[in-house]
Amino acid sequence: MKERFVVEGGRRLEGSIRPGGNKNAALPILAACLLTDEAVVLRNLPDIQDVRVMLEILKGIGASVERLAENVVRVQAKGEISSTPDGALSRQIRASILLAGPLLARCGAAVVAKPGGDAIGRRRVDTHLMALESLGAQIEVSAYDYRMSVRALRGRKMFLDEASVTATENAIMAAALAEGETLIYNAAAEPHVQDLCRFLNLLGAHIEGIATNSLTIRGVESLHGGDFHIPSDHIEVGSYIGLAAVTRSELLIEDAVPEHMYAVRHMLEKLGVDVRIEGDNIRVPREQELRVRYDIGAAVPKIDDGPWPLFPADLLSIMVVVATQAEGTAMIFEKMFESRLFFTDKLISMGARIILCDPHRAIIVGGNRLQGAEISSPDIRAGMALLLAALCAKGESIIHNIHQIDRGYERIEERLNALGARIRREEDR
Repeated sequence: MKERFVVEGGRRLEGSIRPGGNKNAALPILAACLLTDEAVVLRNLPDIQDVRVMLEILKGIGASVERLAENVVRVQAKGEISSTPDGALSRQIRASILLAGPLLARCGAAVVAKPGGDAIGRRRVDTHLMALESLGAQIEVSAYDYRMSVRALRGRKMFLDEASVTATENAIMAAALAEGETLIYNAAAEPHVQDLCRFLNLLGAHIEGIATNSLTIRGVESLHGGDFHIPSDHIEVGSYIGLAAVTRSELLIEDAVPEHMYAVRHMLEKLGVDVRIEGDNIRVPREQELRVRYDIGAAVPKIDDGPWPLFPADLLSIMVVVATQAEGTAMIFEKMFESRLFFTDKLISMGARIILCDPHRAIIVGGNRLQGAEISSPDIRAGMALLLAALCAKGESIIHNIHQIDRGYERIEERLNALGARIRREEDR
């Protein structure tokens, strides 16, 4: 059933909110459960659409999945596991490609459908395939899937041609049970990659260099079960900071893992957003005067993304909305995906002053009040950004295609309504 949000804008929010578990850590960790036949308990697992699809894929190939409590799931891949995940389910999410490494290690083969996910531009899998081939896999590529087989995974040195998060994760999972030692250079080091490494080490893997771009993995014969708590999602934390800023509200974000927010805070400061650290929490004060802070010589500041520890690409959509509410001019420079900024046409329909220079750059002249409008969510991050825009706009907005938001944010309307928002979910005819 298609659903939409009806949003009453212009309301001040107040209170505290706790982000869910990191979506981009939960998905590879679920895939990594295939590396052991013992039970794994995952806590703080976000109950979102992408996670539900991954759990269905795991059940379909032979793993047992049991919900022990809210956001707590027990997964056990005991016995025979199929090397061919359901193609229709796999095409629903980008993370299905993460099954390749674990299935090669577990079954010696994998037939993985070409993955789905957000339509934000080309998302190459070349680095995944090169990394797995380095470990000994033979791969055939068809129009529909990737067919992989290996006699024995063997560790080796490899250099990733891009610091791809999911390619790094696939290589780590395959190398964990490979024979010998694997060294990965130019590895991604995002918090969710770190979480996967710590999870695997908990299960008996030997991974060194966590949080750096050079990883050493000493293969082991087998992994055991374990109990792991998935940390908070720093992208969700950044979304709530942006929400508080554009609605001029005071919010306390609990368990916010502030050490993951250095680059985010730096970019927010360019738009005049004040963020205060209180232990493990982050507070955004009310009634902030959002104003662009120009660079030396009154140069227009640039908000741009990059590999960790630089500003995360998944928060650029949020920054676009914050920039529309900050007095002054700023440039958004999206370096990674050539279609992510295309959602700005929806903000322009709400009264935002945005010039889309090319697929990667947008000039934003901020400071004017947005107006409610009927809009549609093209992807997870743009969907959340449009919800922020609707909440700070004057009047009512209707957001279609909200299943995209549901893919990344758990019960978002319930949680924001508890802070004073007015968001109604209804059937979209």
